[in-house]
Amino acid sequence: MCPREETSGDTMRGDLIRILSTVEEKANELKMEGFEPDLVLFGKEAYEFLKAQVNEEFGGNEGVAEISGFRIRVVDELGKDAVVVDSKSLGLGMGGAKRFRVVE
Repeated sequence: MCPREETSGDTMRGDLIRILSTVEEKANELKMEGFEPDLVLFGKEAYEFLKAQVNEEFGGNEGVAEISGFRIRVVDELGKDAVVVDSKSLGLGMGGAKRFRVVE
């Protein structure tokens, strides 16, 4: 029996699942630290990558406003990264945000 070849659709689905899982993982880490995450900041490249994944999976050519129940905002300076944020706590001291790489 031959191993199943991975198609670009499988890769895109895998990338989308990886991004969703990481957002949820970072949000859970923040919750365990006593924060209430409510926002995900995406770098420009990271957002375009996410948008391509979503549009490939679900069709269309629309923007993405929400991921895993969190609002999305684009911050060009983050580049290929994203940050899960508790917007009410950000800037008040240590913590309140978890950064991760979206585009490898």
